[in-house]
Amino acid sequence: MADDSTETTRPIDDAFARLDAALARLDAVVARRLEAEAEPDDRDAELALMDEDRARLAAALDAASAHLADVEATTGAVGQRLDRAIETVQGVLGRA
Repeated sequence: MADDSTETTRPIDDAFARLDAALARLDAVVARRLEAEAEPDDRDAELALMDEDRARLAAALDAASAHLADVEATTGAVGQRLDRAIETVQGVLGRA
């Protein structure tokens, strides 16, 4: 009869052991989840930095575009002056 009692309690003991292991895993998962929620979300900070970078790059692009427009205007004016100077020199040489 002792064997019957041991055989009956053994599955119950195994079930309790599995239940304890499952509860331990659940506790670990809950602890990790709570820890993850307690940490600040880096995505918001990263998004703010990206927005700042985008604004800075847009301003730099605007400044570079304005500078390019100035350089192109100056180049055009210098080209016209050179053309007039060449015509003048050619006119002087043609008279000589």
